[in-house]
Amino acid sequence: MSELPTGHYDHPGRYEIRLKGHLDTRWAAWFDGLTVTRDGDGTTVIGGPVSDQAALHGLLQKTRDLGLPLISVNYVNP
Repeated sequence: MSELPTGHYDHPGRYEIRLKGHLDTRWAAWFDGLTVTRDGDGTTVIGGPVSDQAALHGLLQKTRDLGLPLISVNYVNP
């Protein structure tokens, strides 16, 4: 069995989650204070600091519950 790479994914970092469709900025509270930005291309970006992989998976579950298609999840270097 090969070893899984370790690195910045197990530590706090900044992430951007892009969804197809627009969310109102009031959803920021539901996403623990992360920024919710509606882009002109019809997408929404939820971004900000995420404490660890468990927190990231929790955010992904919340986006799933919204019913908007997930476009991308990106780690953003500070």
